[in-house]
Amino acid sequence: MDTDDGPVNGGWSRRRFVGAVAGTVAVVAVPSPAAPPARTTAAADEPRSAAPPRGPSGPRPLYVGTYTSVDGGGPGIGLASYDPATGRITGSGALTGVPDPSYLAVHPDGRTLYAVDERQDGAVTAVRLADRRVLGTRGTGGAGPCHLSVHPSGRWLLSANYGSGSVAVHPLDASGAPGERTDVVTHTSPSPGPGQQGPHAHQFLTSPDGGHVLAVDLGTDTVYSYRLDQVKGTLTEVARAHTRPGAGPRHLTFHPGGRYAYLANEVDDTVTVCGYDPASGRLTIGEPQSTGSDGGTNYPAQFVVTADGGYAFLANRGHNSLARYAIEADGARLRLLGTVPVGGDFPRHIALSPDGGVLFAANQRSGTVTVFHVDAGSGALRSAGEPFASPVAVCAQPL
Repeated sequence: MDTDDGPVNGGWSRRRFVGAVAGTVAVVAVPSPAAPPARTTAAADEPRSAAPPRGPSGPRPLYVGTYTSVDGGGPGIGLASYDPATGRITGSGALTGVPDPSYLAVHPDGRTLYAVDERQDGAVTAVRLADRRVLGTRGTGGAGPCHLSVHPSGRWLLSANYGSGSVAVHPLDASGAPGERTDVVTHTSPSPGPGQQGPHAHQFLTSPDGGHVLAVDLGTDTVYSYRLDQVKGTLTEVARAHTRPGAGPRHLTFHPGGRYAYLANEVDDTVTVCGYDPASGRLTIGEPQSTGSDGGTNYPAQFVVTADGGYAFLANRGHNSLARYAIEADGARLRLLGTVPVGGDFPRHIALSPDGGVLFAANQRSGTVTVFHVDAGSGALRSAGEPFASPVAVCAQPL
């Protein structure tokens, strides 16, 4: 059974979504007047504008991902700001012209925002934040890209194609714009896990040491480790780690120490602690643990870890909660502290503010972003007030 994005209570799965939009792309694409033609790139020598200031107080930018081609979806990337002291979010419209921007990431220098275009003909789009100019769009060589990240060097954009079970690499020029992809790798083995029809790459990220990039595949119950050639932008597989059959791994988050990571398994509603060897890129997956969902229908979405490595938080879709874990033994153990109601329906993505004081949850089915204050000493979460309404909110990216 393909349970991704939880077809519960009449909801739709990502597989159903990708199939639906295949015939509607031409109808819903809304080009931005300020954008260059599709799949173009800004000149490499174009000067970069200054990054947004990072003051200790005052409003900070928040970007919200959505789907543009579903009923009730948003018009593009939601634009907002938040107060780091109160957590209050204020909306300021949307950046149109980016179709189905369901996942967002920011360049390490803070100047460029990247979005997947989660469509049958998948793509990634770069937006310069200083003037919100679309710098360019490039095809990912696969269907339904659902995750992207920027290599710590700032020179490579990594994306995961859920529909086709592949991962792609794009070079980034000096302006932050993506070039034509330098590699795309499809996960052809092992065979799909129970209830899956094929590979479903769900995440593509870099290890903290920068030595390897890892692809989490829900369809094959496997995390693939690759070495990225930082001159050619090509991938060489070096290791595989397998979950138990039918776990459906979705999202991996590293402990800041770099030797452990935490894996959210969407299909069997578990989490696991993983050991990581920076020298070889090999991940070792531990025993399944509770998500705190009490055995009800639940699809864990992702972890976030505090900067000091003391606590981890997990988004539970279905149980509609945030699970709180104490991290012990220098990252080697997770201890479930309990759960907190998320205050919305189907929290698909969570993120911490750069200072770690605020946690955001994008709730897909209620179309809201809920906000929590994070107690640095205890890991306690306290609601920051009324939810912020945002159509089909599936990603919240604070700066």
